Amino acid sequence: MKDENDVLTTYMQATGSNVQIFDCNSQPCELEGSISIEQNICRYCTGVSCGSNSSHGNCHGNCHGNCREMHTNKIRESSRNGRSLIYRCDLGLMFWISPIYDEGKFSGALRGSGFLNSETRVSIKDKFDNKAAVPANETISPEEFERRILAFPAVDDEKIRSLSEMLHLCAETLSTGNENYHEMLSLRFEQQASLSVLIDDLKTKYPKGSGFPVYPLEKERQLVALLRRGNKQEAGKLLDELLSVIVFCNQDHFRYIQLRTIELAVLLARAGTNSIGEAGMENKARYIKQIQDAKTVEELAAILHNMVEKIVIQIVLFQGIPHASAMRKAEFFIKENFTRKISLREVAKIAGLSAPYFSTIFKEEMGENLSKYINRQRVEKASRMLLETDISLSEISNACCFDDQSWFSKIFKSFTGISPSKYRSQGGKIRIA
Repeated sequence: MKDENDVLTTYMQATGSNVQIFDCNSQPCELEGSISIEQNICRYCTGVSCGSNSSHGNCHGNCHGNCREMHTNKIRESSRNGRSLIYRCDLGLMFWISPIYDEGKFSGALRGSGFLNSETRVSIKDKFDNKAAVPANETISPEEFERRILAFPAVDDEKIRSLSEMLHLCAETLSTGNENYHEMLSLRFEQQASLSVLIDDLKTKYPKGSGFPVYPLEKERQLVALLRRGNKQEAGKLLDELLSVIVFCNQDHFRYIQLRTIELAVLLARAGTNSIGEAGMENKARYIKQIQDAKTVEELAAILHNMVEKIVIQIVLFQGIPHASAMRKAEFFIKENFTRKISLREVAKIAGLSAPYFSTIFKEEMGENLSKYINRQRVEKASRMLLETDISLSEISNACCFDDQSWFSKIFKSFTGISPSKYRSQGGKIRIA
């Protein structure tokens, strides 16, 4: 991880949150200036977590163990889908997790905390008033335990979502390798969820012992037609339908599922070569090797979806849609919308390209990644406002879509080398990097 202390210290100072770092084995790591919830609260936690009402520690530490298991499970879930997760413990404390990757490999996670859900604060107070929760040991009094818990500010769900989004940006900053790995993993997770829903539907329609659906050969022809038209979204849906039937009919025969997946891969490759000569055949052997090496249905689905992605890109380019046109659409959209939060997926959709491919060509065409380009637009607007108006730094920060003034100052300084206040006092004599 790179500059982790600097990034996370800024986050904690700007948000009032606490951050805990976990390694790839879900073990907590030391972070300067951070006092973990475990140190301050969890080691005194009692039956609130496990249901025990004992005042003498009869839960034998199980509550603390259950909490560790809860956090570990959330870290694993977050690492699998590339997304941030928000959850709360039985005591009512809010947590949000974001995974970190090193060259595409899960390397750890960030966990934010330090707040109570506003709706649960009253119920927590009632628990203590009714003596339903007391320390599991005599290290601190029930009154001190209550004071520590209720010292956490109560916030609404929208505030927690904002804190989670900011921490996720920190996790992306600390990750190395593909800058969009989080988003691509999230897209893959959505694909797998879609396939699971289709398989569950088939299980409902065809209970055990009632037979199997007929494989829809006509949908293979429809799939080829959709690919040749460059319709990636509908082609992906149809691919999932075919896969769901194959998997459902061969649940205990993974090797046969692999063979049928190879047949689909060959079909996809032919769909590409009919439109663009031999170019689409070059990678067919590599895809087949990946399918043969795959260990799970999820891997097989990801390989085929990747093929669909690449084939549609080739067909779209073959049909003469230039990068310049897509970039012009993206640039115009960004200039009109950079003062609000916009995502890679949103800009890519405007450009008419998939998010991963758009990210690649954007960096090639523009010389910098999308997030830096958007921040550059925001800093340029902020620099004009600093020189042309007398409004406060916090107002400028909000107008340029920075989450808070501390984050604004950090990003502004990364481009100009000086703080916003110094830039204003010097009359803007520093050129933006």
